[in-house]
Parts: sequence; structure tokens; C-alpha cells
Amino acid sequence: MHKKILVLHGPNLNLLGVREPDVYGSLTLAEINNALIESGTASGVTVECYQSNHEGALIDRIHAAHNVFDGILLNPGALTHYSYSLRDALSAVDLPLIEVHLSNIY
Repeated sequence: MHKKILVLHGPNLNLLGVREPDVYGSLTLAEINNALIESGTASGVTVECYQSNHEGALIDRIHAAHNVFDGILLNPGALTHYSYSLRDALSAVDLPLIEVHLSNIY
């Protein structure tokens, strides 16, 4: 069975490579997405990437992932700290989830 993974990037991650490279690195979001897609392809997994600066758009994308994707890889950006609605959406679709961060959130 062919697996599909949805990669979600939260607010301001579209500025990777420009925004505070000493904290977040010099890779652009496009470079990160391409590496994820290539890694998925090499493993027989389809990877679809999406970024939004809007919480509601990310929630809509999570809802649409139900019964379409096999899991979600989430880099929530600042939404890590306060987004109960994002957390509730993830819980509602009941998909395996891995949350990642580019910097140390302690």
C-alpha cells in the first residue's frame, strides 16, 4: 500500500533562509520541502507540503487530510505556543502525527 504524508508548515516559515538564519538556518522552505519530497520518493512515500501564515487555513488542510493521508508531519512555528484549535483539529482527524521544530523550544 502506497503511503501519503502531509507536511504542514506554520506562520513565518515561508521566510526561512532569510529570517534569522543564525537561529533557523540558511535553507529555504522550498529546499526543505524538496528534500522531504525526495526522501519520501526514495522510500516509496508521497509527500505533500503546505505552508500558511493563517491558522484557519492550516486547520482546513488538517480536516481535508482525513481519509486521504496516512500521517502528518507538523512544523507549527509560533502556533506551538497557543493554538488550541490546531491541536483540536489534529486530534479530530486521528492521524499519526510528528511535530518538529527548527529551534530549541526548551
